[in-house]
Amino acid sequence: MISADADLSSLPVLPAKEVAALAAAGLRTPADILDWLPRRHEDRRRFDAFPVQASGVPVCLRGTVVDASLRGFGGRRFYEAVVMDGSGGVFGSGKVTCRWFNMPFIHKMVASGHEVIVYGKVKDSNGRLVIDHPEFEILREDDGPSIHLERIVPIYKNVSGIPQRRLREIVHLMLHQVDPASLAWVYDVDPSMPRAEAFRLVHFPDSAEQASVVRRRFALEEFFTLQLNVLWRRARHDEHSGRVQGTRTTLLKRFYESLPFDLTGAQKRSIKEIVSDLRSPRAMNRLLQGDVGAGKTFVAMAAMLLAVDSGAQAALMAPTQILAEQHFLTFRRWLEPLGVRITLLTAAKEESTHLAIEGEPQIVIGTHALLYDKVAFKDLGLVVIDEQHKFGVAQRGRLVDQGSIPDVLVMTATPIPRTLTLTIYGDLDISLLDEKPAGRGRIVTALRVNPKQTDVTGFVKSQLDEGRQAYLVYPLVEESDTLKAESATEAFEKWRKRLPGREIGLLHGKLPPEDKESVMRRFRDGELAALIATTVIEVGVDVPNASVMILHHAERFGLAQLHQLRGRIGRGGHKGYCVLLTDGKSPEALEKLKVLEGTADGFEIAEADLRLRGPGDVLGTAQSGMADLKFIDFLSDVALIREARALAGHVIHVDPRLEGGFAKLAVLIA
Repeated sequence: MISADADLSSLPVLPAKEVAALAAAGLRTPADILDWLPRRHEDRRRFDAFPVQASGVPVCLRGTVVDASLRGFGGRRFYEAVVMDGSGGVFGSGKVTCRWFNMPFIHKMVASGHEVIVYGKVKDSNGRLVIDHPEFEILREDDGPSIHLERIVPIYKNVSGIPQRRLREIVHLMLHQVDPASLAWVYDVDPSMPRAEAFRLVHFPDSAEQASVVRRRFALEEFFTLQLNVLWRRARHDEHSGRVQGTRTTLLKRFYESLPFDLTGAQKRSIKEIVSDLRSPRAMNRLLQGDVGAGKTFVAMAAMLLAVDSGAQAALMAPTQILAEQHFLTFRRWLEPLGVRITLLTAAKEESTHLAIEGEPQIVIGTHALLYDKVAFKDLGLVVIDEQHKFGVAQRGRLVDQGSIPDVLVMTATPIPRTLTLTIYGDLDISLLDEKPAGRGRIVTALRVNPKQTDVTGFVKSQLDEGRQAYLVYPLVEESDTLKAESATEAFEKWRKRLPGREIGLLHGKLPPEDKESVMRRFRDGELAALIATTVIEVGVDVPNASVMILHHAERFGLAQLHQLRGRIGRGGHKGYCVLLTDGKSPEALEKLKVLEGTADGFEIAEADLRLRGPGDVLGTAQSGMADLKFIDFLSDVALIREARALAGHVIHVDPRLEGGFAKLAVLIA
């Protein structure tokens, strides 16, 4: 038997060429190989019938290559293999064409006469059933009952230089040669199933149900580690004494009295929670989470006024210049009449950098420019970070370090499912804005598949004639050779002709900062009737008179992103209209868009987004330590997350600093 931690290069069971290929993929020990868990399993006890029509559901087919050749079309070269059903078409069309573009080496692997297994989605191409870039495996004449056939077979993420079937053989070899005792983990989350047995069942299960159960066991291990990290950070944060603020409420009371409307119950509740944090000797570390339009900006204002009344400075960092400028205008409108000194600091406005001088701003609003060394705060007591998932952990920490243990409030207008809140933000206290302010217009959302351009233009004109303004949103800034989608730059010229006599603007991320500011100002002031834009308007843009949003190629946006974009309209008292335009070619995209059409509840949409495509970039997984998660599909499993949380909580309770019986766990969160 060999140890799970042995160096593969020291083992005689693998040739040097394979050891090098495995090392290039980060697999250097038997344990690494066994941790290379299957992406999925194929039930090779039976195969799908050859299809009679296209389908959005992947199929797994077994057949024989009857024709194979290198072909070209429209300047593109591809290798094509026609696979015939061994039943002669009794169960379907009997034939499907597999194509590989820009992969000339495939001809050395797939040839006429080969018996193959192919896996992929079938589409219709000029009357032929085609699978582009299918996963495939060549069967051998001697393949009988084995690890490759007549059973449930693991399919792995590819390792360059090692064919799929050989990788399967290597895993099988390790399962039988590794000492089971050396596979024991630092903390056994499931004593009822030894880890060595769990590895065997997750790679080569006896049933699909068994594979699912064992995957959940390994998911529990992974989420236990995440939760341990979260609770460790929280325990370390609670060890530090902060400053006591918020005992004076003069400015806050004057602010309340100046508002022409009443705050929602959720806003008042959140402010009370923040006041309690500020008055505590423990530094505040709170997440303010709310749906689009829930009024988190006014809660942030209240918190910053409490810091100012305590004699400290407050800083708000936003991810984009447009959002920072929007906050600056809003804060100045409401707080300057109270005598509060406010400044804006962005890359385009660098003159206001000497913040330590007496009489300088009490509230500083800015972008990443706040992180520069030349910004010197006199006494930074409160840090507010808006759309915090857009920033890296190091960036947030750098701003916090400019104060002396300041209180921290992070905000997001992206509704987050309960499981992700526990997983990503479990070290934070959470305030939830689950009410919308009064006076917001109702938004009607409609999905339209391939509508006539004249109908779209006519609808936009009718709304502009009523004095409203419109956003016309596109996924691309400029024309692309690889993506078939109209760009904002192309559309701008077309809309100028469609809307004669009206001023329209173009806004995207590649414009110089001063041009973006000018376009946005003109739209806010009503000088522009329509704004052709990209997702640069996703957050923070507040134009109450804008009540129309036409989202072109809506299938190219994520659900959470679409919901954010929709939140830019209906911010005044007028009825809003959000129209989702799509070509209807993708059943998955239509399912996604129908979710948005059917509900305006951001939390319901977030749950659907998580279910359909995982956490994605919307939640900043790369900056949350979640980019390398193996079991993202379990993030919607509330029971699993809570179980992992309870196990981690037990460990931290028994051994708060992981110095005693759980010392080995410290390496997991180092």
